[in-house]
Amino acid sequence: MPRNFEKSDLSWSELKDYEYKKYNQLKKGDLKVEVSETAYRCPFCRGKKETDYLYKELLQHASDVGRSRSRGAREKAQHLALEKYVSKYLVVKDRSQLEPGTSSECLKITDHQPDQLLVYPWVGIVANIKTQRGEDGRYVGESGSKLRDEFRSKGFNPLKVHPLWSRRGHSGFAVVEFNKDWAGFKNAIMFEKSFEVDHHGKKDFYAVKNLGDKLYGWIARDDDYNSKSLIGDHLRKNGDLKTVSGKEAEDQRKTSTLVTNLTRTLEVKDMRYKEMEMKYLETSTYLDLTMEQMDEMNKSRNEEIRKMQQSAHDHFQKIYLEHEKATSQLEAQKMQLEEHEKQLQYREAKNETERKKLHSEKIMNERATLEQKKADEKVWRLAQVHKEEKEKLRRKIIELQKGLDAKQALELEIEQKRGTIQVMKHMREENVEVQEKMDAIIKEIKEKEEEMDAVEALNQSLIVRERKSNDELQEARKELINSLKEGRTRATIGVKRMGEIDNRPFLAAAKAKFPAEEADEKGLELCSLWEEYLRDPNWHPFKILVDKEGNCKVSICLFFWS
Repeated sequence: MPRNFEKSDLSWSELKDYEYKKYNQLKKGDLKVEVSETAYRCPFCRGKKETDYLYKELLQHASDVGRSRSRGAREKAQHLALEKYVSKYLVVKDRSQLEPGTSSECLKITDHQPDQLLVYPWVGIVANIKTQRGEDGRYVGESGSKLRDEFRSKGFNPLKVHPLWSRRGHSGFAVVEFNKDWAGFKNAIMFEKSFEVDHHGKKDFYAVKNLGDKLYGWIARDDDYNSKSLIGDHLRKNGDLKTVSGKEAEDQRKTSTLVTNLTRTLEVKDMRYKEMEMKYLETSTYLDLTMEQMDEMNKSRNEEIRKMQQSAHDHFQKIYLEHEKATSQLEAQKMQLEEHEKQLQYREAKNETERKKLHSEKIMNERATLEQKKADEKVWRLAQVHKEEKEKLRRKIIELQKGLDAKQALELEIEQKRGTIQVMKHMREENVEVQEKMDAIIKEIKEKEEEMDAVEALNQSLIVRERKSNDELQEARKELINSLKEGRTRATIGVKRMGEIDNRPFLAAAKAKFPAEEADEKGLELCSLWEEYLRDPNWHPFKILVDKEGNCKVSICLFFWS
C-alpha cells in the first residue's frame, strides 16, 4: 500500500473506489471547478478560505494536497481525483496560460510606451466604489470577491481584489491583482481600456466633479506608486516599478540565461549520455563475454552432472544386481538350513527313540545281572540239595517251565495280535486285504485263547504236583546239600526281553498318512509312545463296557495321531 494512504480507517481498495467516485462526479459536472475561462476553484476546499487558481496553480494545489503526509486519506483521494481531471480535461481550455503572448504582441493592442513605468506585478485600481456608513460609524462597501467575480465575468481574469480600508472604514478604492506574465499584462490593459471606452478612466476620475455611481478603473503607474495615499502605501508594500521594455529585457535575459543553462545542461546530459553509451557498450560486451563463459560453464557443469548421474545410475544398478544375487543366495541358504533343520529334527527324534531303547536295555541288563547274582547264590545253596533228585525234579521243572513259557508266549502273542488288530482297524478303510488279514488274526486269537486255557489247566496240575514234590524235597534237602558239597555245579539263567514292540507296522501306517519326509519321524514317535505306555504298570488298555441289554464288551484304548 502507498504511503499516502497508510493512515486510514479504509482499505486500499475502498480508497481507490472513493477516488474513482469523485473523479466521475467531476467529469459529470456534479462538482464545479471553472469559475471563468481562466480562473478555477477547488471544489473540495470550500469550507476554508476560498481561493481562485489559474490552471497551473490548481494543478499544483491538487498535486501537493494529494501527496501530502499531513492530510487525511479521503482528502488526498479527492485531490488526486481533481489532479487527474484537471490534467486530462482542462489543459486545452486554458491554453493561453500555457503559451502566453510576448510583450510586443500585448503592446500592439495598447498605446503604452515601452519605457513607461508601471507597477509590477501588474495591478489595476478601482475607484468610486459605493460605500455607506454603518451602525458603528464606519464606512462599508462591496466585498473584493464580488468585484473579482464581476471582472472575471467580463474576461479580465483577475487573481484577487483587495478593498482599501482606512480608519474610517472602506475608502472606496480597491486594488486588482493580475498574473505576473504577459497574459496578466494583457488582461490589465483590457481592464483599463474597458473603463476608458466608457469614459471612466483615470483622467475622467480626476477631471469629473460629479462621479456618480459607476466605477472607475486604470492600471497603476509610477504616480500612483509614489502618491502619499492608501493606494500608494499598498502599492509600495506589495509591488515595484518596471517598464515594459525593462520587463521584456528581463524576460529575455531570463530566457537567454535559461536557454544557456538548458544548453549547458543538454551538453552535460549529452556528454553523460555518451559516457553512459560507452559504459553501456563496455558493459554489454562484458555481459556478452560473461554470458558466453556462463554458457560454457553451464554446458560443462551439465555434462559433469550427466556423467555423475550416469555413474550413480550404474553404481546403483551394480548394487541392485549384487543385492539380488545376495538375496537369492540367502534364500538358497535359508532353504538349505530349513532342510538341515528338518533332518536334525528327524535325527533328534530317532536318537531319542534309540536313547530310550538303550536306557531300557541298560535297566534290563542291570536287573538281569542282579537276578543272575541272586540266582547264582540260590543255586549254590540248593545245588547240593538238587543233586539226589536232579533227574526227578529236572523233569518237573522242565514241564512247569515249558507250561509257563507257553502261557507267557501265548499271552504275548495274543497281546501283539490284538495290537495288530487295532492298527489294522485304522488301515482297513484303505485296504481290503488288511480286513481279511485282521479276520484271520482274530480267528488265531480265539484259537490261542483256547490253547492258553489248556496250558493254564496244565499249569494248575503241575503246581499241585510241585507242592507234593516240595514236601519230598524238604526231606531230601539235607542229603541234597551234602551231595552238592561233594561236587560243584553252576546253572546258567538266561534273560529274555518280553513285550518289545515291532516298529514296522507303525512306519507303514505313518507312510500312508504323512509325506515321505515326515513319515519315519511320526512312526517312531508313535512307537515310542506305545513303549512308554507298555512300561507303565498303571496303564489299562482294556475296558469292560456294559450296554443297555446287560451284555459286556471289552474295549481296547489305543492312541494314534490326532
